[in-house]
Amino acid sequence: MDIDAPEGTPIRAAGPGTVVSADWGLFTEAPGNENDPYGKAVVIRHDFGYQGQTLFTIYAHMSEIIAVAGQHVETGDIIGLVGDTGATTGPHLHFEVRMGTNNFYRTYNPELWMAPPQGWGVLVGRLTGEKGEILYQFPVEVRPLPSERPIRKMFTYAKGAANADPYYQENMILSDLPAGIYKILINFNDKDVQFFVEIFPCQVTYFSFTEKRGFQNVTPLPPKLDFLPVTATPMASAKP
Repeated sequence: MDIDAPEGTPIRAAGPGTVVSADWGLFTEAPGNENDPYGKAVVIRHDFGYQGQTLFTIYAHMSEIIAVAGQHVETGDIIGLVGDTGATTGPHLHFEVRMGTNNFYRTYNPELWMAPPQGWGVLVGRLTGEKGEILYQFPVEVRPLPSERPIRKMFTYAKGAANADPYYQENMILSDLPAGIYKILINFNDKDVQFFVEIFPCQVTYFSFTEKRGFQNVTPLPPKLDFLPVTATPMASAKP
């Protein structure tokens, strides 16, 4: 995700961990490559993981790198300054979450990993077409009720740009929504279709859309256990 900020704004570590890269060349995996599209970038391998997998966060397009490889940082430590190095159209922070390995193809949308501001929530959606195919770069409008302003216009993920979360299998996320009722609008097969959802503070609201079922507000089933817990065999207690 890209976070707009003036050049020179301090960039802070999202969580505790070790800096494993602080240089040009992150995307091309060629340290020192000043033609790399990520520009000056920092990678943190965090002290915590998820379901046994290592978590990394990426901070790209810096004007100045302050952290150094091998340094341990805490949440909020300044690791660099916002800039526009690499392939950009202006100063901003490019922020990623990677899981398992520090690889572009293991990138997940960080909006599912960040706690929203107090009183705000997260909207997560999965939109599919006539044959169940994922709708890439599909336009979606989200409007708060009753004012319907501001109108948030967005597109679903571009193909290959982000990996869907293993649980939600989403192709769109909005994490900056104050709690309340919202209208979701799309145009599918030349027909305007709308749906209403409620955003709750510090929670995820999930919806899906398919041609046959239209919009649904049903969360995916929780993952099944791949084992059965052992049931303890009742035994009589010994008499004193």
